Amino acid sequence: MAAKRRDRQRAAELGAQETARKAEELPRRARVLGIVASDKTFAKRPLGGSAGAFVWAGKCIHCNAQLSVALDGTLLGVATVEHIVPRHHGGGDSVENLALACARCNGGKGIRHDGKPRGDAKLEAMIALLQKRRAERWRDPAGSV
Repeated sequence: MAAKRRDRQRAAELGAQETARKAEELPRRARVLGIVASDKTFAKRPLGGSAGAFVWAGKCIHCNAQLSVALDGTLLGVATVEHIVPRHHGGGDSVENLALACARCNGGKGIRHDGKPRGDAKLEAMIALLQKRRAERWRDPAGSV
């Protein structure tokens, strides 16, 4: 009897964890769709090999590699969310501070720059470059997608 109770309790815990994960996933996908809507490199394109299937296709903020996002905002392949001003340096989750980057570029930026103190010349130069690129790609998200 105790084993059945433990199994039920464990199943309830796993269900609560799955519910929490799904609740976190929704705002993240909404943020990704906000990035897509405000980045003019992204356009709705047919998914190769699947009749009637579409994805959002655009470019990495760093290297211009092709990135794909599902229509529901799920990141596909190597696409990651890039914080232009790192969170631990005061950067937030506003769409103006977010871009999409390939995992290689985003990870490389994190390793090279995110640990540097705010005010470091190389960190500030990277932030300025990414802000410039984001501004060049900007489109009004209100009527774009």
